[in-house]
Amino acid sequence: MSTNTFKGEKYLTRRVLSMQESQTMKITGLAKQMKAEGKDIISLSAGEPDFPTPDFVAQAGIDAIRKGFTRYTANAGIPELKKAVVEKFRRDNGIDFSPEEIIISNGGKQTLANAILSLCEEGDEVIIPAPFWVSFPEMARLAGAEPVIVPTTLESEYKMVPEQLEAAITEKTKVLILNSPSNPSGAVYSENEVRALMAVLEEREIFVISDEMYDQIVYGSVKPFSPARVEGIRDRVIVSNGVSKTYAMTGWRIGFLAGPKWLIDACGKIQSQTTSNANSIAQMAAVAALTGDQRIIEERRAEFEKRRDYMYKALNDIPGITAAMPDGAFYIFPSIAGLLGKTFNGKTMTCSADVAQYLLVDHYVATVPGEAFGAPENLRLSYAASIGELEKAVSRISKAFA
Repeated sequence: MSTNTFKGEKYLTRRVLSMQESQTMKITGLAKQMKAEGKDIISLSAGEPDFPTPDFVAQAGIDAIRKGFTRYTANAGIPELKKAVVEKFRRDNGIDFSPEEIIISNGGKQTLANAILSLCEEGDEVIIPAPFWVSFPEMARLAGAEPVIVPTTLESEYKMVPEQLEAAITEKTKVLILNSPSNPSGAVYSENEVRALMAVLEEREIFVISDEMYDQIVYGSVKPFSPARVEGIRDRVIVSNGVSKTYAMTGWRIGFLAGPKWLIDACGKIQSQTTSNANSIAQMAAVAALTGDQRIIEERRAEFEKRRDYMYKALNDIPGITAAMPDGAFYIFPSIAGLLGKTFNGKTMTCSADVAQYLLVDHYVATVPGEAFGAPENLRLSYAASIGELEKAVSRISKAFA
């Protein structure tokens, strides 16, 4: 068979072909490439804190290496970390789990993939409010399920209401994915809002996967409330969290999932045949993070809040851009509807991808187009950067659309 005519792509599975590449990783990669070429790129695209991992956490990892803690661990995680996770959920979220209801995985992404693959198959539907984290629909497709996207608006603060949830449910609905605080919008569902949504599901056999990765990065009076605290639906709620965002440990790759034991056991089965246990050294560092001095969380949260306040005011001062005040995470998700259809520097803005491309190539500011999140009239900007960098970025954005 001639290698010149061989079309390998035709052998790829329908599941892989139905998936999209992560737009956040794509834009971040292009920005890094341009930076390597010597261009002065300000990146507001990455979904990770700009702070270093706390010293005491890093030291725990170093100590683990020196002590030779470098072999396989139990597939579902070391007992010390599972115990620390149990305490974290009790302390921070007001939820009681047993160690048997916890699995430690290679980052929050794997916890979510394990849960979706355990619950979903062909013919199932997964309800996902938009804007959504880029991987939610793709994970559903990988499991063979169909994502059902429920759009929200700037006016609703990018939050789904019970009437929308009710309208999206069919006999095929298997899972609702809820992400609060939200990536990309920063929206946080209040206790009353969560309870109202859960009331829609109470008499139905529908599961809730609650992604709570940003639960410690919140501002103002609205505090995250886990669906796992709603008694009537507790046995159908699966909670995903991790140390990546709270403790600036994105590269350590430690996530954890909590839920009914039968589901956690199923996730363990998948994990045992794909990756096995999470990194042993990183697990020990995560123990230190969860059990050590928690004051650093508040110090960094306060810094994020200053940046949020700056970005909110500065972006809303730019004609054509309208931003809602985010209540959590470290993203702001402005509407750029007022820019669409207009031409800048000879380039017509037809969608948010055009806007993001123009900002990066012409003005050296990396953002992420809203198409990636199911919101084509928005951009996601991360304010996980110094105030000085944010001021430079806003100045360039303002100039770009002057």
